[in-house]
Amino acid sequence: MPDVMTQSKSHGSVASINNNKIPFGIRTWDVQITSPILYPHGCGNCIFSLTATGVDGCYHISCVAPDRVWVSDRNNLILTDTTGVHLHRVKDSYSDLYGGLHTVNSESELIYIDRNENINKLSKDMKTTTTFIERTVSTWRPQCVYWSPSNGDLLVGMYNDDTGTGKVTRYNQSGQLIQSIQHDNTGRELYITPNYITENNNGDVVVSDYRAVAVTECEGKHCFSYTGPPLGSGLEPRGISTDALSHILVCDGWTNTVQMIDRDGQFLSHIY
Repeated sequence: MPDVMTQSKSHGSVASINNNKIPFGIRTWDVQITSPILYPHGCGNCIFSLTATGVDGCYHISCVAPDRVWVSDRNNLILTDTTGVHLHRVKDSYSDLYGGLHTVNSESELIYIDRNENINKLSKDMKTTTTFIERTVSTWRPQCVYWSPSNGDLLVGMYNDDTGTGKVTRYNQSGQLIQSIQHDNTGRELYITPNYITENNNGDVVVSDYRAVAVTECEGKHCFSYTGPPLGSGLEPRGISTDALSHILVCDGWTNTVQMIDRDGQFLSHIY
């Protein structure tokens, strides 16, 4: 599980921002990776942190390897190692977008949204950039991307400027559109602004949307929309991920917590 908050699905780990360690005015952020539930016997809390230099915040994380991660804020997308060394900067990434604008595939290639709202692919050696999906419909704008390790598909969260609604599109490895998820079982709009997207072990598509986490089956059937504990109490979902037990982990901007829910949408605990 390479994206957002997890370093590895098999590790069941979660990354979050430790605001207490951020010096004001300095472009360094500590990313804390912790596993309070899934951890090897005798390893304690399995806390690991790294300092990401060159970003003003940590809005999204994509892990390339155990010692390398892509980190982005609203205007920067950088590659850093676990010692904090800045290795590469993407110069044409989309600006002023706080969602999950990048992901990494099985070839360690970076897939990201560029400033022209095309979806690009950066080679493993970071020497070649190609356009994977070109934006052709002016009303729909890509908001977030996620590469599926289970089948190699690319999931893209889209926003419509005219209607103020969203959808999730699926592309195969050739960049061909093969699915669009937009409405629930009654024909109502499923999404407003899909900001982050991931996939659960059972193939469910998990979306961090405006004020809700919306989950559908891989075929597009709506499973549930989670709006916080208790239900409807308020939620500002941000980064989202899943663990080896199919738990869904979501950062909530409303309470500044990381919440864990089960695969059916039932709240389990605050883990941060």
